[in-house]
Amino acid sequence: MPKSSKRMNYANVLIVEDEAVIAADVRLMVEDLGFTALGIASSGEEGLRKAGALRPDLILMDIKIKGDMDGVIAAGEIFSRFRIPVVYMTAYSDPQTVKRINRPGTLGCLIKPLEPSELENILLGSVESRSM
Repeated sequence: MPKSSKRMNYANVLIVEDEAVIAADVRLMVEDLGFTALGIASSGEEGLRKAGALRPDLILMDIKIKGDMDGVIAAGEIFSRFRIPVVYMTAYSDPQTVKRINRPGTLGCLIKPLEPSELENILLGSVESRSM
């Protein structure tokens, strides 16, 4: 099966990232890989609102973001309310952070700076796990 047809099963991604340049780069990577970037949110609260309104298939979530809700708290709320899974994007891979993100709805974690091949692998893995 061609990659593009797999991607059609899991095409809509919401990006939650508060650094505009990084968010734009992630959006380009997502779209270059054949997925649809539905939008960008810069805070946990905005991510929660957009997740409810747009109902993406997957969220790429930074952990350290603007607002009262960090990415882990926002992801927990999003999964609890909407059952939308999350892939974290972070520069932090310390044991405390890893422990915090190991929860229901977490599909994986990408270490910044993101590598397009790693993003592709995790997005395609998400497609395959969802279609089973």
